[in-house]
Amino acid sequence: MTEGTHAAKGTYWLEHAWLGTHVEPGVVVEVDGGRITAVREETPAPPPGAEILRGLTLPGLANVHSHAFHRALRGTVQVGSGTFWTWREVMYTTADRLTPESYHALARAVYAEMALAGISAVGEFHYLHHAPGGTPYADPNAMGEALIEAAADAGIRITLLDTCYLSSGFGQPPTTPQLRFSDGTADAWAARCSVLKEQDHARIGAAIHSVRAVPADQLATVARWADERRAPLHVHLSEQTAENDACREAHGRTPAQLLADHGALGPRTTGVHNTHLTDEDIALIGGSGTGTCMCPTTERDLADGIGPATALQWAGSPLSLGSDSHAVIDLLEEARAMELNERLRTRTRGHWTAAALLRAASADGHAALGWPDAGTIEAGARADLTTIALDSVRTAGPVPRLGAETAVFAASAADVRHTVVGGRHVVRDGVHTLVPDVPQALARAIDALRA
Repeated sequence: MTEGTHAAKGTYWLEHAWLGTHVEPGVVVEVDGGRITAVREETPAPPPGAEILRGLTLPGLANVHSHAFHRALRGTVQVGSGTFWTWREVMYTTADRLTPESYHALARAVYAEMALAGISAVGEFHYLHHAPGGTPYADPNAMGEALIEAAADAGIRITLLDTCYLSSGFGQPPTTPQLRFSDGTADAWAARCSVLKEQDHARIGAAIHSVRAVPADQLATVARWADERRAPLHVHLSEQTAENDACREAHGRTPAQLLADHGALGPRTTGVHNTHLTDEDIALIGGSGTGTCMCPTTERDLADGIGPATALQWAGSPLSLGSDSHAVIDLLEEARAMELNERLRTRTRGHWTAAALLRAASADGHAALGWPDAGTIEAGARADLTTIALDSVRTAGPVPRLGAETAVFAASAADVRHTVVGGRHVVRDGVHTLVPDVPQALARAIDALRA
């Protein structure tokens, strides 16, 4: 079930539309072949036969960083105290139970939850490649293909960021839970993921799990694979101070410097988290045009810290947003949290406009995933629309022209009424059109992992 097969031709009337810089009332959007063919403003009444989207319509949102199976941890990891590293042990237990079939069922439900939250594209940072113990499946890409199929079934696009993960630490072999993540070498990783095929709704990118998980002499292999294909390359970067310390001890370099040494930074690269950086790191990342994906709800949930997002952006690093561990799936909350975190850190307000935060959640996020023609409401763009109610208990009151501010600083995923992906209505009036009961699908998939 792909976007190309079901792309619609039709007309939408948007009661209010965010057009990148401002909110415009009464906008007509014409769609053909899954793309916007025309945008007409100053249309106070719907034309005959148009689909009516009441509320504030934004471009489809992009969730740049996802680990779909982490959704099974929601709630269960909130008992007691601990750190990122103790949380990781619980995560490994869940990862060990997944099969291609159960992963498809879980990811289909998770991606449907994303669609209900207005997300039209996801970047899946995928390292759960093999069976427990590291034995490849008969189809060595069975797990990745399950994710690609799950996204199609849920009606959203996916960039599968196939992840190289070879070691447990600098000079250390994988631990037993990590054996199913590893291909043994970066060359073997490249051979396996080269077999993956792109589809209308799916692109294939690459990821370096982290500098501790890919030996330094193999970083260039991953970077070269992505460069040859002009594909996105993502990497967990300086999420934890322990990783920075270990990298300095092993290589005399910070993780950002090590990646730069091996050609892994650049405009198609996105560093995820970028939390604990030096001034020199920030200059390297920004000067190379490397992007930054902030995941504020996960970074606070795991007690990671607050990354230097403003400094990175000033240095030249485009910002995007992800839900990562899926403590919540709500890109509006991620956008709001990035600004509010910075307010807490600096004790001043107003670091980004609402429009800038929405661009991080839409156009800049899509670009980070290799979909530069998505994330805007303009002719030629992919016909992805997310409509937020302006009459809920959270959004009622502000005048419509303040819709961007209302969306970022008041609304939540619960206020999404419609999601259109490639001209197809995936969520209508708050109900998913392809997955009949998303809460039940989530519960069933997660319960199966606990059985």
